[in-house]
Amino acid sequence: MSIGKRIGITLEMIKWEHSVFALPFALTGALLAAHGLPSLRILAWIVVAMVSARSAAMAFNRWADAKLDAANPRTQTRAIPAGLLTPGFVLTFTLIMIGVFLLAAGELNRLTLLLAPAVLVVLLGYSYMKRVTRWTHLVLGLALGIAPSAAWIAVRGSLDWRITLLTAVVMCWVAGFDILYACQDMEHDRGVGLYSVPQALGLEAAFWVARFLHLAAVALLCWFAVLFHFGFAGWAGVAAVAMLLLYEHLLVSPRDLRRLNAAFFTMNGVIAMVFLAFVAADLWLRR
Repeated sequence: MSIGKRIGITLEMIKWEHSVFALPFALTGALLAAHGLPSLRILAWIVVAMVSARSAAMAFNRWADAKLDAANPRTQTRAIPAGLLTPGFVLTFTLIMIGVFLLAAGELNRLTLLLAPAVLVVLLGYSYMKRVTRWTHLVLGLALGIAPSAAWIAVRGSLDWRITLLTAVVMCWVAGFDILYACQDMEHDRGVGLYSVPQALGLEAAFWVARFLHLAAVALLCWFAVLFHFGFAGWAGVAAVAMLLLYEHLLVSPRDLRRLNAAFFTMNGVIAMVFLAFVAADLWLRR
């Protein structure tokens, strides 16, 4: 198989297009830090850092979980269990993406480079959390939630505690929808000894935990909007996020998971992009 085809399979395996989940929140952090549009150079390196970090995390996850994926009927067609890619190739791709991420961090500023190893610990460490704790979903949430705070540091070279509220928002949001997504593997996880909220508490309770986390995300987002003095457009973005999260929960229930992929992939991408658009509009209107 040609190297080009293997790279194509790798990109499909890691669902690189799902960078849309965290990238808009990173760009939101960058816009707020700059009170508008940062320099194109900073913006470009933020995008490179985000995409490479996520690619490294996803590829490492597929490498670390190869045996688990092979034992799960839902995931046994993934590239490594199906024999489309070797573990060595995927690990090499991971290391290259880590190198690109470190390069981008170094091009941004000294603090981003110093913090980059800690970010990698969270991003790569997530892959092993399901082996030790039911709250693995919060670690995934933190992995994506780092994005806006990291982007703020990339622009300012320092951290403002207010932006960490957006990190908390993303952490609760991601953890909530990851709990919903894990519902489809509840029985399998129980059988092989993996941990998750659905595995530990059952479907009904898992849905309530996800609802609570999404409610907490909206509450924190309101606090965030107050601290950053959002205008009409910004508050409209907060309202839009709340309504989209509500719609997401209307798509699925403990008794009907058929539309889970629509709730997980489509709606969450929309939520991230919608919030970025409203914040950008709010900043433009207040110039």
